[in-house]
Amino acid sequence: MAKAAPLFTPVLIAGCVIMIVSFAIRASFGVFQIPIADEFGWMRAEFSTAIAIQNLAWGIGQPIFGAIAERIGDRKAIVMGALIYAAGLVMSSVSVTPGAHQFYEVFVGFGVAGTGFGVILAVVGRASSAENRSMSLAIAAAAGSTGQVFGAPLAEFLLTMMSWQSVFLVFAISILATLVMLPMMRAPQSVDKTELEESIGALLARAFRDPSYTLIFLGFFSCGYQLGFITAHFPAFVTEMCGPIAPGGALHNIGVTSTSALGAVAISMIGLANIAGTLTAGYLGKRYPKKYLLAAIYTGRTIIAAAFILLPITPTSVLLFSLGMGALWLATVPLTSGLIAHIYGLRYMGTLYGIVFFSHQLGSFIGIWLGGRMYDAYGDYTTVWWIGVAVGAFSAIVHLPVRENREVATA
Repeated sequence: MAKAAPLFTPVLIAGCVIMIVSFAIRASFGVFQIPIADEFGWMRAEFSTAIAIQNLAWGIGQPIFGAIAERIGDRKAIVMGALIYAAGLVMSSVSVTPGAHQFYEVFVGFGVAGTGFGVILAVVGRASSAENRSMSLAIAAAAGSTGQVFGAPLAEFLLTMMSWQSVFLVFAISILATLVMLPMMRAPQSVDKTELEESIGALLARAFRDPSYTLIFLGFFSCGYQLGFITAHFPAFVTEMCGPIAPGGALHNIGVTSTSALGAVAISMIGLANIAGTLTAGYLGKRYPKKYLLAAIYTGRTIIAAAFILLPITPTSVLLFSLGMGALWLATVPLTSGLIAHIYGLRYMGTLYGIVFFSHQLGSFIGIWLGGRMYDAYGDYTTVWWIGVAVGAFSAIVHLPVRENREVATA
């Protein structure tokens, strides 16, 4: 009897560490909305646009770094990503105009692309056995949520001791420190002969002709819209819209005495709940059709978001929303990446997933940018929130016709 392949490989462990740090930094940017706007007297849309550009650059950079990793090697791509990430943070720390912040966030976005899903998931996928692949991808995606658990609260804590500029420098050092994990990032090219013989151009042409690839691309848009908007604006939304925190209550007893702190804790709770949700998605993805699981996740998000905005916004509803939405937060990632790997193979998974991920980040850009613009125009986020509900319902529907079977290259 053959020995079962291990689930926790050195590649998976190293990939998780890099993802944790990368996503801890990325998930904290919403915490800086009010401090930066207050220091310079900016409109809310100014820094929102910077975060939106960061997300769009992340989306543009994802297929680029996927192709770089497939061309020159995964570890070189990760080094490039970490260096660009750190440079963007350092330059942002000395920016004093909206235009400068918005320009330097391009570097941060490309840095996230080089140290995030596209490159890391492709390496993890190749290093995993077929029976462990779905769960390995889920663990790597959940690592991003682990970073989110402490990223926003850490930023909030650091802001009590130092300026936001110094926090950016601390984050730059942190992302460079992850490069000590690179010796562990060695993944075999676990692909079959047909995949090796097919060129990237031929595979892209085949994917673009496939309606299922188009549906996956379109469906990932709402995931980005919802995640981008909530990550960037939810701390400020909670600070301004939530009812008061009762003195002597449970939140007060654990040190959450202001709606500002509650907003950071909410982002953390989303990340905490998503660890369980993403791992569950990986487990179920091995046993049930991924397209139906994705449709169920988007349906759940739609219901939770609609209920939250319709009911009074209180500390309790904020926490319940964070747990519910968090359980569905990145659960789409192992299912979407696993679906692409299943249909098109592993050889060019990084590039194919990167292109689909661009749709996700285009959604993030629109959600973040629109959130800032709508807030400045109307003084609240209600319209932007309902757009998120609508696109979530759209994604639930478009995944249903996806043909979840392996596409075979033809001569």
